[in-house]
Amino acid sequence: MSYTRNSGFLSLVMLVVCAFSAIAQEISKDTVKPVSAAPNMRQKIDGVIATIGDYNILDSDIDKAFLEMTSQGNSIKDFSRCQMLGKLMEEKLYAHQAIQDSIVVTDEEVKSKMEEQLSYMIEQLGSMDKVIKYFKKSTEEDFRTDLFEIIKMNKLTSAMQKKIVDEVEITPEEVRTFFKKIPEADLPFFGAELEVSQIVVQPKVSDADKQKVIDRLKEFKSEVLAGSSFSTKAVLYSQDPGSSSSGGYYKMNKKTPFVKEFKDVAFSLGEGEISDPFETDFGFHIIYVEKIRGQEIELRHILLVPTVTDQSLKEAKERILQIKKKIEDKSISFADAARAESDEKETKANGGVLINPKTQDTHFDLTKMDPAFYSQVSNLKEGEISMPMIDTDQSGKKKYKIVMVTNRINEHTADYGKDYLKIKDLALKEKQINAIAKWSEEKIKETYVKINGEYRDCAFTNNWLKK
Repeated sequence: MSYTRNSGFLSLVMLVVCAFSAIAQEISKDTVKPVSAAPNMRQKIDGVIATIGDYNILDSDIDKAFLEMTSQGNSIKDFSRCQMLGKLMEEKLYAHQAIQDSIVVTDEEVKSKMEEQLSYMIEQLGSMDKVIKYFKKSTEEDFRTDLFEIIKMNKLTSAMQKKIVDEVEITPEEVRTFFKKIPEADLPFFGAELEVSQIVVQPKVSDADKQKVIDRLKEFKSEVLAGSSFSTKAVLYSQDPGSSSSGGYYKMNKKTPFVKEFKDVAFSLGEGEISDPFETDFGFHIIYVEKIRGQEIELRHILLVPTVTDQSLKEAKERILQIKKKIEDKSISFADAARAESDEKETKANGGVLINPKTQDTHFDLTKMDPAFYSQVSNLKEGEISMPMIDTDQSGKKKYKIVMVTNRINEHTADYGKDYLKIKDLALKEKQINAIAKWSEEKIKETYVKINGEYRDCAFTNNWLKK
């Protein structure tokens, strides 16, 4: 088992452990029980130390939150118990206000997330019995009930935070004002960046290999219609890394950024229907629609990718070498070659120019670049074309590509004209932080808040004591 999988499981475990006591909202403020303190922390009597609206926070919640931080490799050296309590109170304030604002988290989406987490836990520990024992629950029903409430509260918190931030917009004039008020000595410094273009050649898949995949998907459909579990088949066979572990589950509406072919099929199906096999750029799929709720659907799908032969790979490499030679002989520009020859739809139309998915502009910061991508482009000079490289995506699909650095931007102090999008992002973040601070101040005044015992002496950032 890899370190990444183990550390991911530990983080999930700590999230669940930290939240279990937070959902026990019926505990009386006078109820006390002994708990085991976190490592290097004193033994104490557990009880309610704060109440935010309908939510209680126990003294042991602070220890568990510290354990969560350390399990993720974060230092707690300069993080006090008062600061941790403040953080937990903020989370409960979000969840409480989400309910007041009638933010809806459906039982179906909570159950779906719960099943996904349970599948992961069982995979890591071996069985449901071991999961129940690990979390010291007496029955599976108790464990599921508590986990359901944990996930629901987390979703309420996230939804409330998103609502606050999403309502914040910024105008060009506000961006300009933000930039002008920064003293020249304090202007942000941006690292070296690249603009990169690429041409992709995908190996051809034979009709026979395509038909093998189509026939396999038809078998799956027949077996599901005869009573087999679609979810189980997705876990076992789907080559979609984003959904296979959750049984192929996705929730989407017509604005969800899925490829057109996938959306067209998904929205043509009725509830309980399974599609015939169909093709997208990712491979071949079948879709099973579980629920239709207005403009939103919940579905499961299975993706299979046809096998690419060694001969097809060889032919793809030869083709991309020919394209590279034509560009170097100056019989065609890189951009025109991309428009005419590239098999990548996303970049073909704009001459092969890559868009940074994090910033939505064409600049790639060398210090924040994906390591694999960095190794491909960092040593290229401006205008130089790489040798053909073979790429394998997460579903195992292979392709050849050549890349060219079209522009190198040296590290520099922020310039309003050149760095507008980055400056806009900084200005928006500042406005969002101010909006959250203002929201918190207003909601604390409106919400029932009680802090007990020694924690009333804490110097909180927010005005929890309403002084």
